Amino acid sequence: MAEKIYTMNDAVIADALSSMRKAMRRASAMMQECRPVMDGERYVTDKELSEVLKVTRRTLQQYRNDGIIPYITMGGKVLYRESDVKALLERNYVPAM
Repeated sequence: MAEKIYTMNDAVIADALSSMRKAMRRASAMMQECRPVMDGERYVTDKELSEVLKVTRRTLQQYRNDGIIPYITMGGKVLYRESDVKALLERNYVPAM
């Protein structure tokens, strides 16, 4: 039985290389997003939170103005504690009937 020699042009190899590239990009993105923890607390920016909650940054500003979401301002930058955001979401959770 003859053995097949695979090259980078074969679909199997090309797919495997593509999958490896995607995994490397994801790992790189995760490393960039990972921030050190301060006193056991993690903080997210306005932009990050708006992306996670799928709301605009203007909506977050309105939440701050209305006292809905706690925040910290430091040097003109708005930060949110992850624990505060999680608590807010849990308080507003409505279970299915």
